[in-house]
Amino acid sequence: MPATTPAARLLDGFSLEMTGKDVEGLAEAAPLLPAGTRVNVTFLGNEDLEMRLAAARAVLAHGLVPVPHISARRIRSAAELEEFLAALREAGAHEHVFAVGGDPAEPQGPYASSLELIRSGLLAEHGVREVSIAGYPEGHPDIADAELWSALVDKSAELAQQGLGSVVLTQFAFDTDPVLTWIRAVRDAGIDATLRIGTPGPAGIKRLVSFATRFGVGANAMIVKKYGFSLTNLMGTAGPERFVADLGARLEEGPDAGPVGLHFYTFGGLPATARWVQEHRAAEGAPA
Repeated sequence: MPATTPAARLLDGFSLEMTGKDVEGLAEAAPLLPAGTRVNVTFLGNEDLEMRLAAARAVLAHGLVPVPHISARRIRSAAELEEFLAALREAGAHEHVFAVGGDPAEPQGPYASSLELIRSGLLAEHGVREVSIAGYPEGHPDIADAELWSALVDKSAELAQQGLGSVVLTQFAFDTDPVLTWIRAVRDAGIDATLRIGTPGPAGIKRLVSFATRFGVGANAMIVKKYGFSLTNLMGTAGPERFVADLGARLEEGPDAGPVGLHFYTFGGLPATARWVQEHRAAEGAPA
């Protein structure tokens, strides 16, 4: 067996993402995933409670750990939030959640931000033990950097005060430079939570560029060439090999960054991402 590499160590304990429509893809991907892998279940506006619950139950049925998303601005009332949390608890999918503001420009109910949702106290009341919150190494197209940092610090402090564990899960990135700068800034701010760095799973180049544009992620020609593809040729697919190898090596070369892992956005589908991770963990010397 080859020696374990920094990339293999970074891939250990990875998480990934699905929507309520990906239950069939999960069934295909599950045999390729280590038992206990965390699978985030998104909270999309075109999916209802039953679809989200069915996805969370499917994650559990495959021996994996569901991390349901809760989109604060999509929640129409405290009663709706309690209904969702109670249903997650009944399904046994309530211990880990991801609290995020969500896409709507105007809140559809009482929660204008994930901080307000956390401050409601309802997560802890319904048995949540750990809350993931969002991080933005390259900023957010609609939110000032100062506001993002203030929210991150405030949410981390609120979770600690409530005795809840925390994870910071980031938007996906193509460039390790801003990611490493952001990691150092998070640690300098006194936040010791596990950091899960958002990473695109293998996908069509045109699809990757489309998502990057939509979410304000840097995708200029120099950065994506470093990542491994060219904006002048949008045919074919690209995977995160270079990104993962570079991030793993530089994390181990630098000062202690604390717990850092990867979270895969499955733009090319759950099975393709699961196969990529399995193959690259094996190639990098990770245990099966």
